[in-house]
Amino acid sequence: MEVKARAPGKIILSGEHAVVHGSTAVAASINLYTYVTLRFSTPSDDQDSLKLVLKDEGLEFSWPTNRIKQEFPESSAEPQSPAPPSCSVESAKSIASLVEGLNIPEAKIAIASGVSAFLWLYTSIHGFKPATVSFTSELPMGSGLGSSASFCVALAAALLACTDFVSLDLKQQGWQSFQEKQLDLVNKWAFEGEKIIHGKPSGIDNSVSAYGNIISFKSGSMTHMKANTLLKMLITNTKVGRNTKALVAGVSERMLRHPDAMAFVFSAVDSISQELTLILQSPASDDVLSVTQKEEKIAELMEMNQGLLQSMGVSHVTIETVLRTTLKYKLASKLTGAGGGGCVLTLLPTLLSGFVVEKVIAELESCGFQCFTAEIGGKGVEINFEVSS
Repeated sequence: MEVKARAPGKIILSGEHAVVHGSTAVAASINLYTYVTLRFSTPSDDQDSLKLVLKDEGLEFSWPTNRIKQEFPESSAEPQSPAPPSCSVESAKSIASLVEGLNIPEAKIAIASGVSAFLWLYTSIHGFKPATVSFTSELPMGSGLGSSASFCVALAAALLACTDFVSLDLKQQGWQSFQEKQLDLVNKWAFEGEKIIHGKPSGIDNSVSAYGNIISFKSGSMTHMKANTLLKMLITNTKVGRNTKALVAGVSERMLRHPDAMAFVFSAVDSISQELTLILQSPASDDVLSVTQKEEKIAELMEMNQGLLQSMGVSHVTIETVLRTTLKYKLASKLTGAGGGGCVLTLLPTLLSGFVVEKVIAELESCGFQCFTAEIGGKGVEINFEVSS
């Protein structure tokens, strides 16, 4: 049987960095996806191995099932429990042994942690059952758009869809969503995968990818919301890598040097996030004026949030280039995520002509940036049984 899953990426609409200091932050899904295709081997395939195909990277890895059995002697070909265990020290050593012999190119060594997460999720759910698992993604790696979480959520969804732990309609055509309790299970497994990749993730990225829509989070508490306002964003990837830990530390050091001023900054960010959630959840309207007024308010909030992020010291020359370029077209932009490079969001108003959007994209791409257009607040992970054998 062949099953497909897709999981969206995410953006931070407001509150990055300030959330570490008690402010509210708002994250949303975007309709850019990671896709996974899972096909279990049949006797006629004469394949007794687990194969991983990373199409975007042009890489393919495989492990004989006997080798997997040696590393995980207590594993079986069938899933044993719906609840995900944490990766033990012994399991981590076994996974490291399986990854070490792959000869991953030095330029792509960053994918090793993703391969490790893949091996742990697969063997924990389906043991040593031979299969081919293929990945492709619309999300650039390491840009702050939640590519690793999308990877883990899509994989967990596909693996769990082939167990008795979730109930799905195998005859339904096209993409279908999980029930809420099933989503909870997918999200828990994906979070364990994220822990292998990142060590101590917040759980926000995988939650947005699993459930979709919008999540408001503050002091460790997450609130799921449905957006009634459709927003379209231009996402510009500056292609500049950033050191998230160093950026977070820099904001904390600034807080120590200027506690009173920074407290006002974080308070202002919290107010922006609170107002933004109210606007996004307000009743939808077909009235163009009403929609335009909402977009104008959101644009102002984005500009204020960006100014506050600049005061935290997390902007970058490439981010400022994007801001100057979009401002020429009277468009509001802000960095999303850690800053110091990464991606920038630009609100694309409903009445903005496609010609203007093309001009903005052309100018940004002439600077060496990568651009995507995306809608925010859509569905979370979905499954597709359309192709089967």
